[in-house]
Amino acid sequence: MKEFDVLIVGSGLGGLECGYILSKEGYNVCILEKNRQFGGNLQIYVRDKCIFDTGIHYIGGLSEGQNLHQFFKYLGIIDKLKMKKLDEDAFDKISFDGDPIEYKYAQGYDRFRETLISYFPGEKEAIEKYCHGIQDLVSHFPLYHLKEGDETAFFSKNLSVGAKHFIESLTSNTRLRNVLAGNNLLYAGVADKTPLYVHALVLNSYIESSWKLVDGGSQIAKYLVQGIQQLGGTVLNYQEVIKFGFDNHDLTHVETASGERFYAKQFISNAHPTQTMRLISPEKLKKAYRNRMSSLENTTAIFILNLVLKKDTFPYLNYNHYHYKKEDVWDTIETPFEQWPESYALFTPASTKNLVYADCMSIMAYMKFDWMEKWQHSTNMIPRHQQPRGDDYEEFKLVLSDKLINEVEKKFPGIRSQIKSMNSSTPLSFRDYIGNSDGSLYGVLKDYNEPMRTFISPRTKIPNLFLTGQNLNLHGVLGVTIGAIKTCAEFVGMNYLLKRINAV
Repeated sequence: MKEFDVLIVGSGLGGLECGYILSKEGYNVCILEKNRQFGGNLQIYVRDKCIFDTGIHYIGGLSEGQNLHQFFKYLGIIDKLKMKKLDEDAFDKISFDGDPIEYKYAQGYDRFRETLISYFPGEKEAIEKYCHGIQDLVSHFPLYHLKEGDETAFFSKNLSVGAKHFIESLTSNTRLRNVLAGNNLLYAGVADKTPLYVHALVLNSYIESSWKLVDGGSQIAKYLVQGIQQLGGTVLNYQEVIKFGFDNHDLTHVETASGERFYAKQFISNAHPTQTMRLISPEKLKKAYRNRMSSLENTTAIFILNLVLKKDTFPYLNYNHYHYKKEDVWDTIETPFEQWPESYALFTPASTKNLVYADCMSIMAYMKFDWMEKWQHSTNMIPRHQQPRGDDYEEFKLVLSDKLINEVEKKFPGIRSQIKSMNSSTPLSFRDYIGNSDGSLYGVLKDYNEPMRTFISPRTKIPNLFLTGQNLNLHGVLGVTIGAIKTCAEFVGMNYLLKRINAV
């Protein structure tokens, strides 16, 4: 029987980062992944020779001297990644039905501020207050700046402030309010729940610098896996963990679907907290804790349409486009099927093959998991193939795809004639491959009305079981990386770890 120092369930970005950090600190680490590909939301797939990302469409903070650059430098991957910086005058564009203006988000706060003022010259004071408010909030989050500090003070001040409320306090200009929140599909913003800190930490990172990963985000996972293996760690795929095993009250091992047992001294779960609770026998946890973790509300689910485009027909867009059919950008999640979609985000991936024309395109729209009820008990997972979803599922996806293309056609005339082939992902796809029970892409919904209920510690009520991943503090590459640092700090100490990160 082989026993590891640390066993990590799931090879999402948080699990891989924890695996690398702890391997670097001398721990004998094993990571178990249920799928063929490592990386969770970093996974890619190929259709008609085009590479599509499942979750990582662009990343912020990767310029030298910025936080994610330093994190990735410590992880040994920054110089290996193929990256392309988005347009500095517009990393995102926001548009609305009936409005000919495409509102640009520019990189760098001076350029960001000046660009918005050019659209709203009478709102200079509000725009400056907005930028100052975002920068001030971010400046007080210690880990965002690779510093140890009083995180409790930061969250006690900012957890109960709503993003929509903050923006509305600055101006009565409805269009400016909605432009400032215009890329909230990045975090599935909910008007009466999303905290300001979620909006601020996400947006600040992209304003500082915005990048696409050329040929997909899986390169992050590839280089982290290589780094872990070079440090003596073990990374295994096709190993679905179905149970945490105990010796009396002590967690000692995990059991996989194949019946194999893996023993360790310490455990980290990169799975959703709800999924983690399902792996633990009820008597091993107090009911109140289990109920709290199991009742966490998730962000909304999404539908993604991936298009392979005919050669040299659609120009490569070195920015991302967010479009809304209605005025209120906060009011497009609970859209009835008849009016769906009322918003979408559009991305053209960066490819080494062609940066004049786009080879492919990904379009993302909110979608209710309830619409998948008919097929909830089916799966297309291999090798655990249980019940195929059938032709009616494929037909429903085609209906959704057609509705979404109709909306995109209004903004980008002729797009339908430029499509070579298409495929799509529903919330069931994300449920099966990522592991959230309702297909949520962004995990736990943060709620400023109940801040402590949705604030998750890396420590669990089982002394040698820890959590990591997008559900701890914040989703996205930067949020997950900060979460991995918090998890690993439970092993080696925060001050020590930050010194190590800043020293490279």
